[in-house]
Amino acid sequence: MADQQTAPISSLGLSAASELEGGIFSRVAVIGGGTMGQGLAHTVAQTGVEVILVERDEEAVERALAELSESLDHEINRWGMTASEKRAILARVKGATDLREAASAALVIEAIHEDLEAKITLFTKLDAICPQQTILVTNTASLSITEIAAGTQRGDRVIGMHFLNPVPKIPLVELVRGLGTSNDTFNKAKSFAEKQLGKTAVEVFEYPGGVTTRVIVAMINEAMYCVMEGVASQEGIDTAIRLGYNFPIGPLALADQIGLDQVSAWMESLFHELGDMKYRPCPLLRKLVRAGHLGRKTGRGFFHYDEQGNRLHAAPI
Repeated sequence: MADQQTAPISSLGLSAASELEGGIFSRVAVIGGGTMGQGLAHTVAQTGVEVILVERDEEAVERALAELSESLDHEINRWGMTASEKRAILARVKGATDLREAASAALVIEAIHEDLEAKITLFTKLDAICPQQTILVTNTASLSITEIAAGTQRGDRVIGMHFLNPVPKIPLVELVRGLGTSNDTFNKAKSFAEKQLGKTAVEVFEYPGGVTTRVIVAMINEAMYCVMEGVASQEGIDTAIRLGYNFPIGPLALADQIGLDQVSAWMESLFHELGDMKYRPCPLLRKLVRAGHLGRKTGRGFFHYDEQGNRLHAAPI
């Protein structure tokens, strides 16, 4: 994103101001065009809402839009949508490199990498750029909403909305309150999640990892230890958990889907915050991340994957 500075804007346009009153938004800015940012752009745009997708430079914007287009093509091939629906979604997504363009949206969602200092820096810039009424959302899975909000002068208007990947398919969003998040902001975020996006919203009070991340990484970590200690094969562990507990996917395949680097970052954050050994990343996870075997996105993690992301077989560990 371009490092832009501008004076605070005192008020929103009439349409944006009315959106804030009703909690229904016609334009949303998404900051970050990675996997989560693309998923958010897809999810929001398919409901008829205009999306401004902001990345750091033109190359990153073009890459994000191209990858979003490819993802939609995959849905067409699976009979999940039509070509006309794809065109309608892409027509509503506008790429941008100037962070100041986010000021035209009444709701801004941050979806950059899981780094506290980077998020605080971004929110400080957004606070200076966006009108005071604008709601600023972080999609963090493990970091403190209160710490992120501390970089702004609008702690009451900052909230966490933790979407899970793949965003268009997972029907849940965690609404995470920081210590200063107002009831008004919470209610508007809840309305956006439920009425516009069609998600089930769960209220979460700030605590490292919230609910979904805290619970799932402990299970994933234990599954990795089972592999490392030779308890069973990757396929055997995933089959046992998937069939034994009626899960749609096993913990190791899920880790590959999330991205092993992302899982490692979550575990490091929780281990640092809580000091609980159950969140200490398994040495096998560290080994795979160091080797660049990050899961489905690199073609290899605990399993091998083809170019379309389909699982092939267990990878040598």
